[in-house]
Amino acid sequence: MEINNPNPSKMDRKFIERNRRIQMKALYSKLNSLVPHHSSREAISLPDQLDEATNYIKSLKANLERMKEMKDGFRGLVERANTSRSYGSKSPQIQIQEIGSSLAIALNTGFNSQFIFNETIRIVHEERAEVVNANFSVVDDDTVFHTIHLKIGEPSAAARISQRLNKFVHDADVSNKY
Repeated sequence: MEINNPNPSKMDRKFIERNRRIQMKALYSKLNSLVPHHSSREAISLPDQLDEATNYIKSLKANLERMKEMKDGFRGLVERANTSRSYGSKSPQIQIQEIGSSLAIALNTGFNSQFIFNETIRIVHEERAEVVNANFSVVDDDTVFHTIHLKIGEPSAAARISQRLNKFVHDADVSNKY
């Protein structure tokens, strides 16, 4: 015996709405799984989950912008270093750029002047800066180009580090000439 459903469209709407809620729940769960959580395993309300995801996305965007600025800063340092190198100077040269809580250092040395790089790292460690990245490339027979990326803890450290490194490189250049 067949049961007549008096209002089939109402049942369709209920079914569609239930499927929509199930799909939304799955999407919220997936979004929540992608966000790192700092709190304990307690249940978080849906609006709080969305706020947390929004804040996380904003922080990622801010980090991306900061990294782009650092990248542009490095490009500028490399271009200035390449310009100064093209004049034929083999004496050590240093250029330092402050980018937020970071320092970017471009150091040109002669091939036989690796002690300058080592001393630069020692000075940085004495000032309690964190070396995030350090690279070098041999440009020609007598030029080595170093890039060092630092994370500094306090703003005044940038000035101290810059002053000490500039003095050291200047002193190394003067002692190499005599």
